[in-house]
Amino acid sequence: MTTAATAPNDVLRAVRIGLRMSQDDLAKALRRAGEDLDEPNDASKRLVQRWEAGTSRAPRPVYARALQHVTGRPVESLGFTPPVPQARVHPDPQGGHDMDPGPEGIQAATATTQPPPPDVNYSGIWLSRYEFYSSSRDETYDGQHYVVLLQHGNRLTGQSLPGGSSNPDSPLTLDLTVDRSVVTGSWIEQTAADGYYNGARYHGAIQMLVEPTGRRMAGKWVGFGKDFDVNTGPWELRLIDTSTSKATLQQYSRPPEG
Repeated sequence: MTTAATAPNDVLRAVRIGLRMSQDDLAKALRRAGEDLDEPNDASKRLVQRWEAGTSRAPRPVYARALQHVTGRPVESLGFTPPVPQARVHPDPQGGHDMDPGPEGIQAATATTQPPPPDVNYSGIWLSRYEFYSSSRDETYDGQHYVVLLQHGNRLTGQSLPGGSSNPDSPLTLDLTVDRSVVTGSWIEQTAADGYYNGARYHGAIQMLVEPTGRRMAGKWVGFGKDFDVNTGPWELRLIDTSTSKATLQQYSRPPEG
């Protein structure tokens, strides 16, 4: 009997046929996409066969990104089983963030801590954006930074680029740990000495969920306000560039637009 775990992926097969590609053609297109994305991969006809047969239930992030590039479709719409399907991070009605699959996906996200697979590397330039409420001004504001993330095993260290924040002279640092699709850690921001917060140093905790393509993390921050009340708000990181070369760092040493 064919089980759900080994059910053929007819959706991916139909998409491939619709693109007028053989399995070998798709593998070649995925390798070219990897080169275009500056993320080389070893896609092969055998790998495509395993996906379509259902013996490999979900692509690794480097392949998920290549699949999206080639097909023009979100990877969760290509017939893969959890933890990929509908695995988008979104706000929930209780003020938190959820990862859309069902129970199986949630189990995958909360499984035993282990380093990410070898081909998952979050190093690169990320756009960090968080929201906070200013009680003294009775308004909600956002803070944006271009941050360089460097990965060491399952640890991520982040530092905002010089001049790369929406508030000048307001550097941000991140110290994060990756546990499958969950990222947890701490943040520190030193506000500008001549800014509204007069050089105050703020710090707290952060927890986010990573989408399957590895290009977006979203969740919540928590930290003390200037009146020693505990505040929280949404925080998101979006991958902008996988390069950490000197030229790329220089390119994003400027305030984010918007």
